[in-house]
Amino acid sequence: MPKYKIANEPEILKRVHVRLVESEDELSRYNELIESHHYLGNAHMAGQNLRYVAELDGEWVCLLGFSAAALHLKAREKWIRWSDRQRARRLEFVVNNSRFLVLADRHQIPNLASRVLALCLRRLSSDWEEHWGHPVFLVESFVDESLFRGVCYRACGFEAVGATAGYSRTSRDFYQEHGKPKQLYLKELRRDGRSLLRRPRWPAHLAEMEKNIAGPCSMKADSLSSLLDCFKSIKDPRRGHGLYHAQSYVLACAAAAVLMGAAGYQAIEDVCQKFTPRQLRALGCRRDREGKYRPPSDSTIYRVLKKIDPLEFDSAIGHWLLQRELSEVTQLAIDGKTLRSSGRKDGKPLQLLSVVTHRLRWTLSQIPIQEKSNEIPAFPRLVRQLPNAEKVLITADAMHCQQESARVVTQELGWDYLFGLKGNQDGILERAQTLLMKQGPPP
Repeated sequence: MPKYKIANEPEILKRVHVRLVESEDELSRYNELIESHHYLGNAHMAGQNLRYVAELDGEWVCLLGFSAAALHLKAREKWIRWSDRQRARRLEFVVNNSRFLVLADRHQIPNLASRVLALCLRRLSSDWEEHWGHPVFLVESFVDESLFRGVCYRACGFEAVGATAGYSRTSRDFYQEHGKPKQLYLKELRRDGRSLLRRPRWPAHLAEMEKNIAGPCSMKADSLSSLLDCFKSIKDPRRGHGLYHAQSYVLACAAAAVLMGAAGYQAIEDVCQKFTPRQLRALGCRRDREGKYRPPSDSTIYRVLKKIDPLEFDSAIGHWLLQRELSEVTQLAIDGKTLRSSGRKDGKPLQLLSVVTHRLRWTLSQIPIQEKSNEIPAFPRLVRQLPNAEKVLITADAMHCQQESARVVTQELGWDYLFGLKGNQDGILERAQTLLMKQGPPP
C-alpha cells in the first residue's frame, strides 16, 4: 500500500471511487480480506446483499458489505414507529451495513472512511433496485463502541438511536447473550424514508413491491377477548349438529386476520395458523379431543361469513374500533365505490357507500346504493348507523353538499361536516363566495 501525506488528503479523496465487486476472483479476494482483517472474522452476510470495494489509484483501500436488516430491534422499531404488520411487509426496504473494513492507513487518510461510506450511500438504493428489484429507504449499522467510536457514521448523517440488548441469534427462535451490546445507527436514504416506512398505505408503484404477508399478531389477549365479545350478540343462523367452532370464534379470527392484512379466505386461514394457543383461547377457541386449540379452516370461514347479516357485522366491528382506537373515528370520509363484476338484475354493477377513517383507512361501515337511486339518499342512512362519538368531522365530495345531509350530521348527531362545493348547484357557490367575502378581512 503506497504512503500518502495527510496534507494532500483533499486531493487524494477526490481520486477515490466505489464500485461493486464484479467477478468470482474479486469475491474470493474480498472474502479473504474480510476474514483476515475484520474484527468479526466472517465474510458471510445474510439474505439479499451487495459487496462494494473502494479503490484509490487502482489499490483496494476499503471494503463494505450491505445485507438484510435485523429481524427485531427495539430501538429501530421505536424510532420508525411502524406496526408489526408494516415491519413484516417492509423490512426488506431496510438494509444493514454489516461489514466495513478500512485497508489503508487511517493516520495518513483520516477521512477516508466517511468519504467511502458517503459514496456508497449515494448509489446504494439504485444498485439495490437493479440487483434485487426494489429500492431501500433506510440503512442500519451496529458499532461496538468498545472498539470504535462511530465517527464516520455520524459524519455521514447517521443517528445513534440506542444500544442493543447484547444478544445474538443462534438459531431460528433462540438468542444467546454475548454481553457486548452495540450502538445502533440509522440513516434515511431519502428525506421521507422513515415516514414512508410507517405510512399506512403506499402508492401503487411501491405497494406492489411489498411482501404480501400479514405479519405477526400484535394484539394482546384482552384486545382479542374484546373482539370476541362484540360478535357474541350476532345470532348464529347455522342449524344442525356437529358444529365444531362457535360463530363468534370464527368471526373474531376472521376480523383479526383481516386487520393484520389478510385478503381472501385462504389468506385468513393462513394468518389464523400463526396465532399462538393463548391468542386462540382469547378468541374463543375450545380444546379438541387431543387438548389442542385449532384455528378455523377456510371453508368454515366461508360458510360463516356467507350467512351472517353484513350490517350487523359492520356495526359490531365499528363499535369495537371505536372502543380501541377512539382517535381514528374523529375524522371520517364518506365516498361511493362501484364493485367490478357485480352485476344486478338490471345489469348495472353494485355500488356501495362507505365510511373510511382518514389515517388508517379502516372501513367502519358501508351500505349498498339502491337500484335506480344514487348516493344522496343513502348518506343519511349510513351516517345514522355509525357508532356514537362526541366529536366527529365528516368529509364528503360535492355530491353530498345537501341540506338534508348537513342537517343529519349537525342537528341529529351533533357532529361537523366538510363538504366540497362546486358550481353545479344554482346559486349556492355564488352565495358562499359572497358570505366569505363579508366574513373575511377587507383587502
